[in-house]
Amino acid sequence: MKSTAAVAAGGMGEAAGRLPFPLPFKGVTQWLLVARMRLYYGAAAPGAPQEAQMPVPLEKVQAMTNEPPETAATRFSPWRLLPLAVIAVGLVAFFASGLDSYMSFEALRDRREVLLEWKAEHHGLAMFYFIGVYVLITAISVPGAVWLTIVGGFLFGVVECTILVVFGATLGTLAVFLVARYAFGGYLHAKAGPAMRRMEEGFQENALSYLLVLRLVPLFPFWLVNLVPAFLGVPISTFAIGTFFGIIPGSFVFAGVGNGLGAVIDGGGMPDLSIIFEPEILFPIIGLAVLALVPVAYKKLKTLKA
Repeated sequence: MKSTAAVAAGGMGEAAGRLPFPLPFKGVTQWLLVARMRLYYGAAAPGAPQEAQMPVPLEKVQAMTNEPPETAATRFSPWRLLPLAVIAVGLVAFFASGLDSYMSFEALRDRREVLLEWKAEHHGLAMFYFIGVYVLITAISVPGAVWLTIVGGFLFGVVECTILVVFGATLGTLAVFLVARYAFGGYLHAKAGPAMRRMEEGFQENALSYLLVLRLVPLFPFWLVNLVPAFLGVPISTFAIGTFFGIIPGSFVFAGVGNGLGAVIDGGGMPDLSIIFEPEILFPIIGLAVLALVPVAYKKLKTLKA
């Protein structure tokens, strides 16, 4: 039988054991548990050693309540929302200033001669500006990246535009990814339940394949595909590689639309943005998505055989 001092000095971990269920309201339950243990064991009893009057270690109480210790990454802080607030302010400012009016076919048609002349005189600077604008548009999640790709195809041609778009979009999505992970990633990971943990583990196991599919085939909004991997703990390198290679086919298609935009304007027509759903374009992209899932199918088959 252990003495009262020994039990108190050890944080009552052995005497109380681990609770078979998690308790809500972490701070309150820990405080009540400590108070109950002190009343029961009489930490301030006359003649008790000084160790018996020491505070119960927080790690011991957290272990008894089945709750992992908090860290700087898992503790929520309002300061973590600051980068997210900057993005929100940028998005509001973009629409409030009327910049969205420039992202239209009419605006390009009215200014195409000026744009082409300026690009011819400052080709390198035009490339730099284009990448910067694409990073900014993607980072603040403005719904106009496709139109910007078409403008790039009109100004730079198919191949050059595709290269610029892939680098600009990857940098912009990385910014959103890092902001989302910094603001909520660690906190949501710490609070995730068993179902969320299983989904997270399953996604991480084949993260590159899933990201390639989500980038190749627009099953979900572009901004959503930027956020979810951050919450599921996908490594930065995997996210960057999946985004870089996954957006190449779609960027190439819309850059091709932009490359033929001059003839469309001269003919008084409108660009056909539904071209990506044409069978001769959509089927090869779906084929690439299926090919990206081959490693996942192989792992599943290997697991079943084992």
